[in-house]
Amino acid sequence: MSENYFLIRLKMTTFVFQKNNTMTPEITNYFGYAASFFVVLSFMLKDITRIRIVNLVGCILFVLYGIYSNYLWPIIIPNAVLCFIQGYHLIKKKA
Repeated sequence: MSENYFLIRLKMTTFVFQKNNTMTPEITNYFGYAASFFVVLSFMLKDITRIRIVNLVGCILFVLYGIYSNYLWPIIIPNAVLCFIQGYHLIKKKA
């Protein structure tokens, strides 16, 4: 299989996805720097809602960074989980 595709295998089913990495490495690095900035910024805040929002932005940027850096799963998976956790707590607090 070509380098332009990646596979996900679940039991008896195989999914084939085409890689659409059209970003330059410089732009991808800016996503990583911005993500790091937002995560560090979230440690400086005191209001829990602002902490969660800023951290959510950082996690989303880390997921994008992982995707556009040829699918770095150790970066994508934990940050995607953290996105759901932060979103859950933000929605729960508004309800």
